[in-house]
Amino acid sequence: MAVIGQSSPVRWAAPDGPWTEPDLHLFPPDGHRYEIIDGSLYVTPPLDKEHESLVAALVGTLRSAAPAGWWVCDRLGIEIGGSNLIPDVTVLRPHSSGSVWAEPADVALVAEVETEPSRRCDRLLKPAVYAEAGIARYWRIERAPEPVLHAYALGPDGYEPRGTIRGADPVKVDAPYPLRVAPGSWS
Repeated sequence: MAVIGQSSPVRWAAPDGPWTEPDLHLFPPDGHRYEIIDGSLYVTPPLDKEHESLVAALVGTLRSAAPAGWWVCDRLGIEIGGSNLIPDVTVLRPHSSGSVWAEPADVALVAEVETEPSRRCDRLLKPAVYAEAGIARYWRIERAPEPVLHAYALGPDGYEPRGTIRGADPVKVDAPYPLRVAPGSWS
């Protein structure tokens, strides 16, 4: 007979209704990303070192150009109605609420670094939720063969492409604030 905590996995039960933020506390800090979209649970496998390096480089680029009062965070949760999303990178406007789960009105930009398991969610589902919440800018970064940044701005019908940036030569962008990005240098 196995004793919980020794060699048997911990068992949990799904809620009777939609998943909510308190349910996220059921899960151990095991490297998986647990998110809720419209009451449904989404789980992403642990991320590899290449992904983490790319996130760190993007955070460094955004932080180095951030005006006073702006915050650049990795894995800061955003609460959007019945959804609790955790983007790879979030840029918060000055005078943000400072809550554990950021409010969409405080968010100037969200960025997702694609992985094979997250590709559909990063291209279709998450942008739709972010746009519906009114988040002005969305960046999606493809990883291979070298990093490529796809920039989007919120339009009347969701996100509209604002450009694709690749290579190691810095390119000026105007949002979330003026900065230069060179995705080819992030790998």
